[in-house]
Amino acid sequence: MDKNMRLDKRLGIKYPIIQGGMANIATGAFAAAVSNAGGLGLIATGGLSLERLEEEIEICRKLTKNPFGVNLMLMHPQAAEIAEMLAEKKIAVITTGAGNPSRFMDMWKAAGSLVMPVVPSVSIAKRLAEKGADYIIAEGTESGGHVGEMTTMALVPQVVDGVDVPVIAAGGIADGRQMMAAFCLGAAGVQVGTCLLASKECPIHENYKNAVIASKDNDTIVTGRIAGTPVRILKNTMAREYVKKEKAGADKMELENFTLGSLRRAVFDGDTENGSLMAGQVSGQVNEIATIEEILSKMYAGMFETLKNMNEFME
Repeated sequence: MDKNMRLDKRLGIKYPIIQGGMANIATGAFAAAVSNAGGLGLIATGGLSLERLEEEIEICRKLTKNPFGVNLMLMHPQAAEIAEMLAEKKIAVITTGAGNPSRFMDMWKAAGSLVMPVVPSVSIAKRLAEKGADYIIAEGTESGGHVGEMTTMALVPQVVDGVDVPVIAAGGIADGRQMMAAFCLGAAGVQVGTCLLASKECPIHENYKNAVIASKDNDTIVTGRIAGTPVRILKNTMAREYVKKEKAGADKMELENFTLGSLRRAVFDGDTENGSLMAGQVSGQVNEIATIEEILSKMYAGMFETLKNMNEFME
């Protein structure tokens, strides 16, 4: 595949924008709404059983005729069974996280799926490109949820230089300026998540949406750095207590028990003090609730406005 093949051209969609696979948030209905708005919607496997995931896929298929995908978290206890089901259902796009999907890739590609692993480093990107990945999603540490160490600005151009397949930039992208920057770095598309949390169609609790809207530039924190399970969330009582326990030497099991169910408390109960409010560093740019169509179209138009301004600047 041409490494400059833009995502929208390859899939026949309106915008070169993927919606991130946000656990407990990216339902079939939400993915369909993103796909109907011109992006590529993803159903997240995090928090779903195999049977429930199948239901969400059918919901998505009923709600959109456009391409959509599934994000498989490889730590999922039913990862192997889910991988086989995705091949059987011939899902258009499969993205992966939290592990190496190599053992499933031949099966997925034989079923006609495009495979797009999310990676935090150049070395992993190279290995997966050699195994047949169609796109690489290079995700910087600015993103919400599980994060690596490298920033998007540093990671994306190095991955672009290191692989012979197109690269999608993820992490720290919420408007047209950042989208244009991603393309300048060599990306063929972008993946976004935090900016969609404040969409009207997003199924999270209103308290969660309002917390994102109210957040400022430095209102996120990464928990789990010491324990080796880094996750970026909004600062709150739970986050501060977690970091305190971590610095005091709490073991991994104690920390896992402390945060057990915290994402669901945020998403479904709207508990903004004890829930895990996953969000990226761009949350400070998210200032209003809008439809997904408004968010995506504004971002895409903003990219061209940025390009126009840059052309004028360079004259």
